[in-house]
Amino acid sequence: MRYYLVAGEASGDMHAANLMEQIKEQDPQAQFRYWGGDRMEEQGGELVRHYKHQAFMGFAEVLANLKTIYKSLRHCKQDIVAYGPNLLILVDYPGFNLRIATFAKANKIPTAYYISPQIWAWNEGRARHIRRAVDKMFVILPFEKAFYAKHTIEASFVGHPLLDEMEKRRDNNDPQAFKRSNQLDHRPIVALLPGSRQQEIRRMLPVMAAVSQRFPKYQFVIAGTNNIPREMYANKIKNSPVKLVIEQTYPLLQAASAGIITSGTASLEAALFRVPQVVVYKASALSYLIAKQLVKLKFISVANLIFHREVFKELIQKRCNVKNVSAELERLLEDDAYREAMMDSYDQLKGKLGGEGASRRAAREMVEMAQK
Repeated sequence: MRYYLVAGEASGDMHAANLMEQIKEQDPQAQFRYWGGDRMEEQGGELVRHYKHQAFMGFAEVLANLKTIYKSLRHCKQDIVAYGPNLLILVDYPGFNLRIATFAKANKIPTAYYISPQIWAWNEGRARHIRRAVDKMFVILPFEKAFYAKHTIEASFVGHPLLDEMEKRRDNNDPQAFKRSNQLDHRPIVALLPGSRQQEIRRMLPVMAAVSQRFPKYQFVIAGTNNIPREMYANKIKNSPVKLVIEQTYPLLQAASAGIITSGTASLEAALFRVPQVVVYKASALSYLIAKQLVKLKFISVANLIFHREVFKELIQKRCNVKNVSAELERLLEDDAYREAMMDSYDQLKGKLGGEGASRRAAREMVEMAQK
């Protein structure tokens, strides 16, 4: 069977790669062509376009890059038709992928959508679009299946694929060995996860670096990625005593006493590694104003949404400043009762996310779709 996948950012690349691995287990003759990243390329097949060339964040940034986005859409549509897949698999990335889904439906190409757009948070009207364009949704949060049932859309809850990724890469890392291999000193570590996009790093890292100067008894370490030039990290930390490690997010989280985490997949990863954390986020003024009118949720982090309460603090936009982040970090490091309450919630999270095996469950159903 021929599979065409479209993923538009680092987390999508990771989850799509694990899905491809499981598809190969169940369909040994599987052939892949895709838009994605390095992790997908490791699974074989042909990479058409890397996500780093099109990872735009926020309403304002998307508007500024519309010409590039529309050019990419045309290219992707033409390539899908030329390849003629038995199944098109769209992974998150809704601004792009929902347009591709509409095109695929018009061309009678079976379509599976893996990792739902967060239309339950804003623009619920998009459910009508999904009902018309997508053959089946594969959702990863426990409340999403009921949401789609309300809109008469077929959806399977397969569990959260991050659990598979973490189990695969959990290596019981020795914190002391991690420190030695990265020339870190003896002090406890505060992990800094500023995001995987350049726009996020420009906004978040200066705040994180400034906070580090208030905690001399701790060493602050950035979880960097190869997709971001090292000079960008250096330019944003200035003279702050912050260290950088590249492509070592999980070992860093396993060694960390606390974390300052940019909202997104990273906050869920930190929770599953039981890292006390404060979540931070800043968007452009225009993006924030638009989002404020549209988003209906009280929280932006998955763990807080699942528990319907603030498991950890979220400091957003103007509240994301050096004073507030420092105060919350101090509480995480010094208040034992506060930290233990957070750990109790973390311990319940894995079960609520459906347990391990999401990639395998999704792959089984997708192979059946392709065979039909």
